[in-house]
Amino acid sequence: MNFIESIISEVIEPKALEVDRYGKYPRAAMDALGKAGLLGLLSAKEVGGMGEGLRAASSIVEQVGAACGSTSMVLCMHYCGTAVIEQHGPRDIREAIAAGRHVTTLALSETGSRSHFWAPVSTALAVPDQDTVRLDAEKSWATSAGQADSYVWSSRPLATKGLSTLWLVPGNAEGLSFPVVFDGLGLRGNASSPIVARDVRVSRSAMIGKDGGGFDIMMNNVLPHFQVLGASCYLGIMEAVTRKAASHVAKTRLTHLGQSLSDLATTRAYLARMRIKTDMARGLLLDTLDAIESGRQDAQLRVLEVKAAVGELAPEVTELAMRVCGGAAFRKEVGIERHFRDARAVTVMSPTTDLLYDFIGKAMIGMPLFD
Repeated sequence: MNFIESIISEVIEPKALEVDRYGKYPRAAMDALGKAGLLGLLSAKEVGGMGEGLRAASSIVEQVGAACGSTSMVLCMHYCGTAVIEQHGPRDIREAIAAGRHVTTLALSETGSRSHFWAPVSTALAVPDQDTVRLDAEKSWATSAGQADSYVWSSRPLATKGLSTLWLVPGNAEGLSFPVVFDGLGLRGNASSPIVARDVRVSRSAMIGKDGGGFDIMMNNVLPHFQVLGASCYLGIMEAVTRKAASHVAKTRLTHLGQSLSDLATTRAYLARMRIKTDMARGLLLDTLDAIESGRQDAQLRVLEVKAAVGELAPEVTELAMRVCGGAAFRKEVGIERHFRDARAVTVMSPTTDLLYDFIGKAMIGMPLFD
């Protein structure tokens, strides 16, 4: 998959400043990734995909994240949705994803339950005498809102017990609206906006998995993919600022003193802290992948830990980069301040860092995570 490097250098990096400055959805990047087959990275070979797993997706998301956080988050959410569709979705959509013609995403978080993404308050109601279901919702945040071809959508169960049911909702479904255009601090091109559903009609066949089975899919499929791939996105940002800061220090001179910034022990210490924190995050991410792939007993704990750790480390590393690079870091074309802003989103994306700490603490003392 060496062609990812050419896509990054020829499409993603040159567009990153524009994507950020104007809050522009990275359509060109997604088209290029689709043409290269990378939107179908997780799609089975039987439907024309690459048949790769979470480790490969993690690597791609990290590399893209180092170039453009917005594009990386869009790709992260596409892979999260694809992982669900691959297990439970219709073949035609699976084939479209594999062919690079279809971008999907998650639409789980809601105004009524906020960061508790696993507990929707929105409704699904059977339409009498029809093989149709009516969906009504106020989704609080969905990456690629108004841009994706489909949404992996949550609601309360249709006719059974359970916390949730999942649906595959077409991006152009009548009754969907997007009341607020995203204009945020960071990840400005990821189109993460609310979605309102008013009398959206879908076929019963749009149900993903079983009625009332959404929680199990979220925990066993969505959560591991989102935690690992979200951490990968921000690890890419950490790696980018660490390298850029080191490059800036190495080449910047204090002419009047006949010195460079690299001659200052304090500056070198800051760089060392950035390198250590970035490598710590990478080590935990790789161990998390090992735990998942080998079915280790601590796999769930690692899944919880990896985004919580990156949620602390990414803001710290990018702040250190701003300090090391000084006034130069504030210039848009350098890219440091963009990475600094993008890294702030990791703490508030559900499950939030504070919520993850609670889950980890519960797991450590044997309490149920969700009660």
